[in-house]
Amino acid sequence: MGLAIKDDGWRLSDALWARIEPLLPRRKPHPLGCHNPRVPDCNAMNAILFVLRTGCQWNALNATGICSSSSVHRRFLEWTEAGVFQAFWQEGLLTYDELKGLDWSWLSLDGAMTKAPLAGAEKVGRNPTDRGKQGVKRSLLTDASGLPLNVVIDGANRHDMKLTQATLAGIVIPRPVPTPEQPQNLCLDKGCDYDEVRELAEAFGFTAHIRARGEEALAIKREAGFKARRWGGVERTHSWMNRFRRILTRWEKRASSYLAMLHLACGIITWRATGLLG
Repeated sequence: MGLAIKDDGWRLSDALWARIEPLLPRRKPHPLGCHNPRVPDCNAMNAILFVLRTGCQWNALNATGICSSSSVHRRFLEWTEAGVFQAFWQEGLLTYDELKGLDWSWLSLDGAMTKAPLAGAEKVGRNPTDRGKQGVKRSLLTDASGLPLNVVIDGANRHDMKLTQATLAGIVIPRPVPTPEQPQNLCLDKGCDYDEVRELAEAFGFTAHIRARGEEALAIKREAGFKARRWGGVERTHSWMNRFRRILTRWEKRASSYLAMLHLACGIITWRATGLLG
């Protein structure tokens, strides 16, 4: 990549590229044996990161000098289909677990809604908190320190409780088996205050904590005598994700493309937590 580039949040650093490059699928030879020079994978990934961070349109890349928008978008779809971005996130979680250890004792699950102006997109619905405008909801599960373990999406009109099963079932790395000595607690807000959710949490081996925020803080302090554990981790992670402007407003029509952007953001958040990106 030439001069060493550090992680400044906007460009593809050398350390970040070293984690992504081994996950890319091998290039297929052109059937005719001759074609225009292929855009380097590093340039394409740098352009994808630029779109993720700024939220700009794909066509705006033509003015940046990084590479052409058509080449980048084609590469993005290719890597999405190959599962590159989810694999990047998974590798980050496994590395963090090896270096520092994921904290499975208190998991948090919560949803967040963002705008989705493209009405014809997949997994989009009317947002009841935004005057019925089109929106998307993401349901996020984190460990006690706020590292993302799974994220699923649906229309903004989808109730949080309806996304609980998919969120718990899709943890992207192997989950340790809870034991009486090491139980796994699951914090959810009052939007999941249903017997169905409690039964679901029990079926997955979690001890559910579903209370209104004020009630939970008061009850835990009174019963256990320690600082209340709530949704701070997952709320902070939602905030981190919203700093990636392509996620803050969804422009992708394909649900798979929007999920790929979410996976890339989760991967970057996770790898930065390892301390290996400089």
